[in-house]
Amino acid sequence: MISNWSETIGRASRSVRRSQAPVTYGLIALCSLIFLIGPASGLDPAYGSGEALLTAQRAYFHRWGVVPAGLFEGSARAALTPATALFVHGSWVHLLGNMLFLYVFGVMTEERMGRVQFTLFYAGCGYVALLGYAAANADSEQSLVGASGAISAVLGAFLYLFPGARVTSLLPFLFFLPLRFPAWVVLPFWAALQWLAAGRASQGPQVAYLAHLVGFGVGFGYAWVRFGRGTKVRTAPAPAPEGENQP
Repeated sequence: MISNWSETIGRASRSVRRSQAPVTYGLIALCSLIFLIGPASGLDPAYGSGEALLTAQRAYFHRWGVVPAGLFEGSARAALTPATALFVHGSWVHLLGNMLFLYVFGVMTEERMGRVQFTLFYAGCGYVALLGYAAANADSEQSLVGASGAISAVLGAFLYLFPGARVTSLLPFLFFLPLRFPAWVVLPFWAALQWLAAGRASQGPQVAYLAHLVGFGVGFGYAWVRFGRGTKVRTAPAPAPEGENQP
């Protein structure tokens, strides 16, 4: 999820042991494994090469991704695709970008929510994000894959739970000068860019900006309702995410 407007580097201000966020690490491992054994990685010779590989990739994404035109047809298989699509990625950049930001934002969010709640939150918000995109593009035959909707929900929750976290960004238009801003500045700015990009997106976009906006809003809203009476935690820098890549 590396955005077009910036590259971001985040580092935690406290050490994080693997045992503190098993769900986050498990999701990273599962998404990586699924990608490696699928046709998108290009590592399995059984899928062939050239046009044969492209055909295999299209069929794979169509089977496991969300196809808006077929989602609301009433079949059980179609209804499951917003869940399966969360674990499928279209390219190495798509996978590595998403997993980087899941790691940086997911660890602290999981620690705050707890393992079970974070698991249900991630899956539920990711499903709703893709469902929202499909509803707005109901006639599209293009498959949508990737975890960006769920990760955007994690970003929304992170913004509410850790508004003071410092975000280090390398901005190309400022000659990659590293600047640090609190999450309450960077993440709403990212959401505004997604909104603008979604408004300009043509039919069959390569980036599912609307899924990001739905996920971000649902994630923030959930954290607001669930933890509104609790104490927010102010710690740890983290990066901002990017748009969803899709074949």
